[in-house]
Amino acid sequence: MRYITTPIYYVNDAPHIGHAYTTIIADTLARLYRLQGKKTLFLTGTDEHGQKIEQAASSRNFTPKEYADKISKEFKELWDEFNISYDIYARTTDERHIKTVQAMFLRMFEKGDIYKGEYEGYYCVSCETFFTKTQLKENECCADCGKKTSIVKEESYFFRLSKYQDKILKWYEQQEPILPKNKTNELINFVKEGLKDLSITRTSFDWGIKIPKEIKDEKHIIYVWLDALFIYVSSIDYLDKKENSVFWPAYMHLVGKDILKFHAIFWPAFLMSASLELPRYVAAHGWWTRDGEKMSKSKGNVIKPKEVVDAYGLDPFRYFLLREVPFGNDGDFSETVFINRNNAELCNELGNLLNRISGMAAKYSQNVLKSDNVKDFFSKEILESKNFIDNALHFSKTVQFSKFLEELFKALAIANLSITKYEPWNLVKNGNLKKANALISLCANILAKVAMLLSAVMPDSMTRLSNSLNFKINNENYKKLIEKDELFDFEISVCDNLFKKIETPLLNSQKSEEKKDEDTKIKIDDFSKLKIKIATVLDCENIEGSEKLLKFKLDLGGNDIRQVLSGIAKFYNAKDLIGKQVCVLSNLKKAKIFGYESDGMILSVKSEDKLVLLSPNDLVLNGSLVG
Repeated sequence: MRYITTPIYYVNDAPHIGHAYTTIIADTLARLYRLQGKKTLFLTGTDEHGQKIEQAASSRNFTPKEYADKISKEFKELWDEFNISYDIYARTTDERHIKTVQAMFLRMFEKGDIYKGEYEGYYCVSCETFFTKTQLKENECCADCGKKTSIVKEESYFFRLSKYQDKILKWYEQQEPILPKNKTNELINFVKEGLKDLSITRTSFDWGIKIPKEIKDEKHIIYVWLDALFIYVSSIDYLDKKENSVFWPAYMHLVGKDILKFHAIFWPAFLMSASLELPRYVAAHGWWTRDGEKMSKSKGNVIKPKEVVDAYGLDPFRYFLLREVPFGNDGDFSETVFINRNNAELCNELGNLLNRISGMAAKYSQNVLKSDNVKDFFSKEILESKNFIDNALHFSKTVQFSKFLEELFKALAIANLSITKYEPWNLVKNGNLKKANALISLCANILAKVAMLLSAVMPDSMTRLSNSLNFKINNENYKKLIEKDELFDFEISVCDNLFKKIETPLLNSQKSEEKKDEDTKIKIDDFSKLKIKIATVLDCENIEGSEKLLKFKLDLGGNDIRQVLSGIAKFYNAKDLIGKQVCVLSNLKKAKIFGYESDGMILSVKSEDKLVLLSPNDLVLNGSLVG
């Protein structure tokens, strides 16, 4: 059983990249579990009560319910457009939720864990949280969001949070429920400082769930966090023991790091009080910045998920979010990095591998690939790729999808490098067609195994890939390909490019416009960082399967011999370039292009439909610096 939940998102504003990140992680987990044959339930939804919603609605001339309906609909429509495979879309304004919260409140009250008193303290409407004086900054702003707090004094019901301090610490120790594990120490330190009883009702506003009528004090509204956290119980009809109630306790609660305290301290205490089992894991991810800066409307640098998807496509967006940052760390959205990952990893390493396999299968085996001889020739490659795939599955268990994807692309590298190493076109030329076809079949099987797991991250693209290889992504084939490590035969059909190369950034922002003029000029110090050297072409050849690329062997002087790839095949004949001197950007970070390493960049100038390599007029020493 796998019950996966996101936070239920507060309807005070439209969906942002943090919401998308959490939801895509949850969706990836759900898809992976279903693929593995695990019975899975995936919940997301919206949190719609509280003073902040009441105020937001009033400022926009809506009733709280009208406003909640509007924003909740925006979330749901976005998740539907993003093909999020949720099973339950939950709302705290649903009647079954209201009844469940009141029933749980009464259960905790009758147990003696809720009592009446008076509260005076600093309250942040934005965070729906009380703070002590020591938790506030000098200007009395809330420590979490930077907004002003107000002193609130009112009658309140309290929850005996202090009663559960030792039990919560014991839960951390015995179950190790917090992911990533390094977050546990922060929680332990917070709990050990001493948990104070928690004010769980308010009387100064009306938009919320009233306490149970049995307590006969209906002027009190239940604290929005106690209300919201019971959504995971109410939405599976736990009290009525209906069909979905068997999924309790939740397996994975996904949250942002800013609400970890509520989900990993308050929530388990509420559950203990209500005599309910605790979740297996609570996993907290970091925040997102843009180009190293905190996002804000005033800066004009807020990332809107729909705009990114409209510009670049859904699967590249999902891939970038999961690949870019280790789970638990803060992430930075850089459009440049996004484009580089799309072009280098999705287009070159993944999409081009499919193109190379389909091209060679058509050329050498009438589009049919048999796996009979693969183990005879390539047992080492099979084992290496299996190890990477096993590693990926290990990382998925702790939500480390950045590592998961890294390992899968290492498996893809085995296939790409095997083509480079064994050169199937030369095998065919030398009469070894059997080994050539075994090599192509090896690569197709590695690609199929990787695609099976990548389908949880990029479902649309991997469905197209599997259709091209003529196999189905389902539990039956998962067992064969991944669990039993079987090799498949394939009948290849043509597939359009899985991913599109991105030539220029497609997103516009106020920030980029403001910096446009500033970015056109550089300082002399910036130019001095570039090392442009003269090199002689020792060898040059076309790359099989690519119309654009030439592979150069260059002499940069002083025993510095390098391999550099350049996309100039349409403008130059490879053999004509041997012996020519060229200008090379020599301190460029190494890159992998079409499965080959490229260590530098050959400089050229393009004018209309012509391209000319930059080279010295007179013969000079190799390694001479330009500048």
